[in-house]
Amino acid sequence: MHIDFSNFNLYYSCADVRLFSGDCLNILPSLDPQSIDMIFADPPYKLSNGGFTCRAGKMVSVNKAQWDKSRGLINDFSFTSKWIDECRRVLKPNGSIWISGTMHNIYQVGFALQALKFHIMNEIAWFKPNASPNLSCRYFTHSHETLLWAKKEKKAKHKFNYPIMKNWDSDQINKKGKQMRSVWTIPLTPLKEKISGKHPTQKPIELLKRIITASTDKKDIILDPFNGSGTTGVVANMLGRDYIGIDEEEKYLDLTLNRLNELKDNKSS
Repeated sequence: MHIDFSNFNLYYSCADVRLFSGDCLNILPSLDPQSIDMIFADPPYKLSNGGFTCRAGKMVSVNKAQWDKSRGLINDFSFTSKWIDECRRVLKPNGSIWISGTMHNIYQVGFALQALKFHIMNEIAWFKPNASPNLSCRYFTHSHETLLWAKKEKKAKHKFNYPIMKNWDSDQINKKGKQMRSVWTIPLTPLKEKISGKHPTQKPIELLKRIITASTDKKDIILDPFNGSGTTGVVANMLGRDYIGIDEEEKYLDLTLNRLNELKDNKSS
């Protein structure tokens, strides 16, 4: 990576991985403009509202942490706009951004992207065949998340590895040898991907494999402003990309390091 990190709260550094501890709104402004090839962001969905969900057959609270609590529509949208604006500044002219969400935040994200002059290329529906049931029995069961894929300008020549994605050995909907469609059937994160520790919003490796393979090349620099469990970094490292992760909670940066070390051990064994 050819980026000056001297002013950052650097938590970990090696040849192809940089982890930073702190609020992304404080760290992103220090990144060089137009220095990032691709961004994947899994921002807080603001779901911690005192409700309940089902996990492993048991009723559990949906509350995750303070960072997932809503501060009201106006404040939530202000936060969304600020971090997306900073992402636009650091993204290369031909780079792209992926943002995940649910009905609780994805419409704010979509509006902010368009207001900041991004061009949305795809809306991906990540279908979860093993999603938790709806305990209230008053609504349809929530069984998908939405991913928006966008570039800085409509005419920008973004990266899309079409032949690889067309021949992806995936699922019943996206058959190998056919154009990959915008509905991806991927189960929830399996327990084998959580042996190094757990995060309440951990994304499955298969999801990030598709995203990173589709829109980057080897040695590209990938940024995740909401590092979380570090799945983006693990997959980036797995696929030969460089990675920058930002998170406020050092316990999750530790989790990321544990997962990266686990990957390293598996490669050497």
